[in-house]
Amino acid sequence: MSFLEKPVVHGGLLLDDTVPLTATIETSQNLQSHTEYIIRVQRGVSSDNSWQVIRRYSDFDVLNSTLMISGITLPLPPKKLIGNMDREFIAERQRGLQAYLDSITQHPLLSVALSVKKFLDPNNYSANYTEIALQQVSMFFRSDPKWEVVEPLRDIGWRLRKKYFLIKNKEQAKERYLLSWVDLGPDKFLSDKDLQSAVKLLTSVTSPFICPLIFSSTNESSALLIRPFSEKGSLRDQICKVKPKEMYLKKYCNPKKTQGLELLHIKLYGRQILEGLKVLHDGGLFYGHLHAGNVLVEDDVCQLLDVENGVLGVPSVLRPAFTQLRKINTIESVDVFCFGHLLYEMTYGQPPETVPVDEYPSVPYTTVVSVLQSILSTEACKSRMPTVTQLIQTHLFNDVQLQHSEKVHIRVPSRLKEALKTAKESLEKRLQEEQRLLHQHRRLTRAQSHHGSEEQKKRRKILARKQKSRQSAYENEEDASVRNNNNNSGSGASSPPTCPSSPTPIASSSGFSAVVVWEN
Repeated sequence: MSFLEKPVVHGGLLLDDTVPLTATIETSQNLQSHTEYIIRVQRGVSSDNSWQVIRRYSDFDVLNSTLMISGITLPLPPKKLIGNMDREFIAERQRGLQAYLDSITQHPLLSVALSVKKFLDPNNYSANYTEIALQQVSMFFRSDPKWEVVEPLRDIGWRLRKKYFLIKNKEQAKERYLLSWVDLGPDKFLSDKDLQSAVKLLTSVTSPFICPLIFSSTNESSALLIRPFSEKGSLRDQICKVKPKEMYLKKYCNPKKTQGLELLHIKLYGRQILEGLKVLHDGGLFYGHLHAGNVLVEDDVCQLLDVENGVLGVPSVLRPAFTQLRKINTIESVDVFCFGHLLYEMTYGQPPETVPVDEYPSVPYTTVVSVLQSILSTEACKSRMPTVTQLIQTHLFNDVQLQHSEKVHIRVPSRLKEALKTAKESLEKRLQEEQRLLHQHRRLTRAQSHHGSEEQKKRRKILARKQKSRQSAYENEEDASVRNNNNNSGSGASSPPTCPSSPTPIASSSGFSAVVVWEN
């Protein structure tokens, strides 16, 4: 992808990097000196959206080397120098490589790593996003020379098409700011003009619970944003006790010292986060990107980060989770679901492995578990999410005293308000359509599984009947043979010689058994 080239378009929309990829090794082929594995890769649930890639074991080994920074022990089969072309060994290795692929594609962080995407989908992930970002940022600095790059912050976040730089203002040499460059995403439904107006509006928001935007600029394919930099990092950095500037795979895949928050901070931070969401919702803005990595904490005050993500159309990191749940089909319900996910992480020091959640580790905070159940339980996910206002009014949060109690209202021009409303409806429509397709796919899979099971039952019954028929025919023939022998003996006829063995049934072409009768 060259400079200023538009992001990849897939199926009429910009490519959604959060749609899961699945990979199945279909077969292998031996060449003169090595073995190639042919992998069928599929995006989402449609088998029509699939392709093949060919990989050698050495390619798997290189991929594994890039993922070792995560600290996770992955099940890559070991190397073998002698006998590595044997048929049995290749079959065993193929099974091991399939287990390796499954462990990567099913991991929420490893599956979105750029090295994994390139390995499985080289056509869509061949661009050098860092180089493109540097070019964009260099152009910006030429037009506004007061800014200067201090250092690039490589892969501190999970998003593939977003790059970060630590910068400073030459007029304020001691202050540090975070510059981010990001591609627009598949949920960008505002016109270019309305998008510029919306992002500019966000630079004027002064809520104590929303991290301020210092500068923003958008074009037809990307956005550049500047905000204050926090040396303490995000709330997730503090929960995991890691350094904010480290790569996200190293920080979050296998943290060693995670620790949940005390009840006092769960209540305070939770209430402040809800207040920040309420400000956005009341202003007609949509978010959908709440998680512990998008919350800053300074002097016990929480601020929401990346509130522009909604209007930029980039997909949520939790999208694979809430697309499975058809009742989470509005922006507010998405924000509430994400809040429940975050509340769980604040309580237990790590996000839930799967959702819905019906069993919780023992903690002394029954009021917290009550709120979690209202959001993350099977019953809640199948019925309806509480609203942000209802959560604020729960026993857990309604008695929290806020230092910043002044009401903040975002004044949105009427024309932009209408455009935001239309864009929000389009975003929700895309989500609901994706949920419908997933639901349809699950029903079809269950039906096929059930049908297959019924077919197997029928086959077993037919085989049992045939076996019974064979046995009955054999017994009837044996009885007839005995009667004939007895009749012959009584009439004075000579007796036949003794059989060398018992009569043996032989399958005839009709499917029944025949009996061999020994004669003189």
